[in-house]
Amino acid sequence: MTVADLRTELRTAPLPRPWGADVPANHVVVTHVTLKDGRTGTGFSWTPQIGAHAVRALLDHDLREALIGLPPHPEVVWDRLWRHTREAGPGGITTIALAGIDLALWDLRCGDAALPDVLGRRRDEVPVYGSGVNLHYSLEELVEQARRWTAAGLTGVKIKVGRPDLAEDVARVAAVREVIGPDRLLMIDANQRWDLHRARRAIAALREFGLHWIEEPLPADDVAAHVELRRSIDVPVAVGENVYTVYGFRDLLAAGACDVVQPNVVRVGGITPFLRIAELARTYDVPVYPHLLSELSGQLALALPLPAMAEDVEDASFAALGLLREPYPVEVSGGMLRAGGHAGLGLRWS
Repeated sequence: MTVADLRTELRTAPLPRPWGADVPANHVVVTHVTLKDGRTGTGFSWTPQIGAHAVRALLDHDLREALIGLPPHPEVVWDRLWRHTREAGPGGITTIALAGIDLALWDLRCGDAALPDVLGRRRDEVPVYGSGVNLHYSLEELVEQARRWTAAGLTGVKIKVGRPDLAEDVARVAAVREVIGPDRLLMIDANQRWDLHRARRAIAALREFGLHWIEEPLPADDVAAHVELRRSIDVPVAVGENVYTVYGFRDLLAAGACDVVQPNVVRVGGITPFLRIAELARTYDVPVYPHLLSELSGQLALALPLPAMAEDVEDASFAALGLLREPYPVEVSGGMLRAGGHAGLGLRWS
C-alpha cells in the first residue's frame, strides 16, 4: 500500500482573546493523506502568526510530489521527507509542514483505536494548567483571568513576564499568587525577552513567589547562556517550544541547560519526532510538558513515560475556536484532561 494523494485546506480562526495587536488569529493548514485503497488520514500544520501560506505552498508544491508513492509508514516517510526539505532549512517552516503529513499518517496508523491507546496509554487523566498570552493585559484583566482559572479548579497557572519595568512584573506576579493561593502551581514565561543579566535580576526579584518554573528566559538557541543561568538560580528552567529538531533538544539536555522540555508537536514535525524527543528526555530524567494544542498534546501527555501536565490556553483550543465538531478528542473538567474513545487523532474538522 502506498500514498496516492495529499490535499490541503487553509483555515484562519479569529482569537476571542487576541494574543496582542499583532496576533488576532491562529492559522491551521488541514491536511488529508489518501492511500491507494481509498483510506484517508487527516492531520494539520499550525502557526499562530506568520508563515501559513508558505507552509501550505511547501506541502502543495514540494512535499506532495515527494510523498506520493511512499509507504504510509510515519517514521519512514518522516525521515525521507526531512532529508528532502533540508535545503529549505532543518526546522521552522519545513518541520511545521512535515507535521501535517506525519499527523495524517498517524491518524491512519491508529485506525479504529484512539491515539493514546496506540502509543500505550500510561494514565487515564493528566492535570491541566491555565496558560495565558497576557503580557498586554492590564493588571485588573490579569487578576480576573487568574480568578477564572482558580474557579475552574486548574492545577496551576502560567503568566507572561518581561515588561520593560521589572517592578511591573513583580507586581503582576505577586497579584496572581495572591489570587491563586499558596498551593496552586505558578509558572512564568518570558518568551525569550531577557538576556542573561536581566534574567538573573528578574528571577532574583520573582523567586519569592514560589515559581514552579521560568519558561524561555533567554533566546531559545543560546544553549551556553541557559547553562550559565541554570547554574546561578534555584528556579527550574523550561525550554523547547521554539526548538525544532531532536538535535536541538539533545544539545540542551546534554549541556544541562534545562529542567523541563516543552516540544510543540507541530513545530518539531509531528508525533514521530515528538516521541523521539520524549525518549531522549527520559534518558536524562527530564520531564516533557507538551506545548499548546491541547486536543493533540493532551493525548500525548497520557502516554508519556514521565508524569506531565496539559497546557490549556484560555479560549484558544481548536474546539473553542470553532475549528472542530463534537465530540471532541479530549475533555477538560475539574482541572483534569481526559481523552475519549475516538478513532485516530479524533480531530473532526468543522
